[in-house]
Amino acid sequence: MTHAQQSRVFGKRKQEHILILASGDRVRHLTVKPWMAGLAFCFIGVFAIGYLLATSYLVLRDDLIGATMARQARMQHDYEDRIASLRAQVDRVTSRQLLDQQVVEDKVDKLLEQQMALTSRHGKLGSLFDRAQNSGLSERTAIPAQSYAPDAKDKRAALSGAAQAIESQLAGNSEPADVVPDNTTLAYVPARETMGDRADRVFSKMTLSLKGIEQKQRDRVEQLTTDAGDAANAISRVLTRFGIAVPAETASLAKQDDSAVGGPYVAPESDDDFDNSLAQLDGALTRLETMRSTAASLPFSNPAIGKEITSPFGNRRDPFIGRLALHSGIDFRFAPGEKVRPSAPGKVIAAGWTGGYGNMVEVDHGNGISTRYGHMSEILVKIGDTVDRSDVIGLAGSTGRSTGTHLHYEVRQDGRAVDPIYFMNAGMKLASYIK
Repeated sequence: MTHAQQSRVFGKRKQEHILILASGDRVRHLTVKPWMAGLAFCFIGVFAIGYLLATSYLVLRDDLIGATMARQARMQHDYEDRIASLRAQVDRVTSRQLLDQQVVEDKVDKLLEQQMALTSRHGKLGSLFDRAQNSGLSERTAIPAQSYAPDAKDKRAALSGAAQAIESQLAGNSEPADVVPDNTTLAYVPARETMGDRADRVFSKMTLSLKGIEQKQRDRVEQLTTDAGDAANAISRVLTRFGIAVPAETASLAKQDDSAVGGPYVAPESDDDFDNSLAQLDGALTRLETMRSTAASLPFSNPAIGKEITSPFGNRRDPFIGRLALHSGIDFRFAPGEKVRPSAPGKVIAAGWTGGYGNMVEVDHGNGISTRYGHMSEILVKIGDTVDRSDVIGLAGSTGRSTGTHLHYEVRQDGRAVDPIYFMNAGMKLASYIK
């Protein structure tokens, strides 16, 4: 079978391309294979694509850079906005804490002022209540002056942590607001009850308590003033009934000599109603004490408590001559040698044998009133002695015009004998005021 016949049988075969390179006498040839052509085409295609991409980049580079910078600027602006919002919230929280602390400090200052006022009043009230009790008025009511009041010691040191102190006193489940809320919510945080609000509640309760204490003090002062005035009036009526000069009721009623006084005008220290009420109470107690002192110095007591009266004051048949005669006193049955005490304090103006009185002691009580004690077996005082109700002035006996051991008791007013029963009855009414 020939070559031509094989070609016709199996088909025509494509001839290969040969590349001939000649250089001088040297000749070279290179057979170009199909794969070489494909590789060269691919290389040229890749180069063309790279060239086109490079050209596009160079053309669009400015736009790409601008877009990137704009995106970075937007991101930076967002972060700056977030930081500014967080900083504003931190400033608000800090400002609120400072404001709350200032509010707490101001309220503590006010409470301290109230405490100082109540403490000062408590000192004044203490002495006035003691005087009222000593004057026979009802028992003094204890009113605390420093309840709920803060301690003034190291005040400023304590105030620096006032907010924390109030926070601990109002301890609960309340928590401080987050400085950084949710990252997606930066514009608004719901308002919570602040420390200042809780402090307001605490200080409101404390202030109301202090006001309640102050009102109790005022009520007590008013009641004592009324009671002191009523007691002084009762004593004054008794003294007036017996024609005894009533002393000046208040210092303001005393006649003042203003012919040699002066000085610059200075406003009064305080025009507080409470201070005025204290002044009124002081005046009422002074008046009552003066009345009590005057009444206590007079013979309103019974010199022989529990003793039998054997002869009253007034006209009677004389036991010695059998004729009608004035009995100028009261006779009390005593045992021989029994102690005799005066019915009121005073000064001894007579002590010795005095006619029908026998051994007699006369005591001057002031205001023109004196008392006499007769028929004693022994005198234990002398003229000029000052005696009190508990002092023994003599021993009971039966000296002078006497039919048996007894005490002759007289009350004389401006030298005239008066019925001692009147004084003793008045003393029973005054017993609650002059004891």
